[in-house]
Amino acid sequence: MALAVITGASSGIGRELAKIAASEGYELILIADEPQVDAAAGELRGSGARVEAVEADLATFEGNDRLLEAVGVRPIDILVANAGRGLGHAFVEQSPEDWRRVIDTNVTGTTYLLQKVAQAMAARGEGRILITGSIAGLIPGSYQAVYNGTKAYLDSFAYALREELSETGVTVTVLMPGPTDTRFFERANMLDTPVGRDDGKEDPAVTARNGWKAMMDGSAHIVSGAKNKVEAALSHVIPDSVLARRHTAMAKPED
Repeated sequence: MALAVITGASSGIGRELAKIAASEGYELILIADEPQVDAAAGELRGSGARVEAVEADLATFEGNDRLLEAVGVRPIDILVANAGRGLGHAFVEQSPEDWRRVIDTNVTGTTYLLQKVAQAMAARGEGRILITGSIAGLIPGSYQAVYNGTKAYLDSFAYALREELSETGVTVTVLMPGPTDTRFFERANMLDTPVGRDDGKEDPAVTARNGWKAMMDGSAHIVSGAKNKVEAALSHVIPDSVLARRHTAMAKPED
């Protein structure tokens, strides 16, 4: 049975991707840094899927190694690198511990896991990788500066890795959502912002379906949602200074 490994799978887009993988007959390993990953795994087991849950801190090499130990010698057919952490409010008001955790989760830990898995896939000559980036990576993220910076890294990294692996039989796809109806804004302390309060966020099930299809098609990227496609297109023609000002209007906390 083919194996799919999904990080950040306890809720939101990751959980929805896990549901799709289970419905497609994949054996699953789900990973998150919170106990809710067990509930997500239990739900899928109830539908007949073979699912293993791993609670690990993916901001650390040790946490990623725990995941790789759970995989063991089994080949990974699909890796969904979805784990991520947000952080709102002004950069000068954030603690170093908080912004470092965003970088360690979104960049350092994800890069480490991607290298380990990509090495094995390339040696085997097959595999699919889906990286959850964001349209936030296209926009200077005032009042969300570190998060947007990490997503810019992931968006760029995904394209570079895809090119490096282009002759190995391994595909890399970057999923670029916009605001999605998940716990992200609560966890990022952004419920006091216009974007956090917006009721028009995309359903994570829709985002997951779009990402899954793009990965299975071998596409380089997918911007999920018509409104987000417009925002992504505008990011290429509007000056960065204006983009930053527009982002303030969405992400600056309201009194």
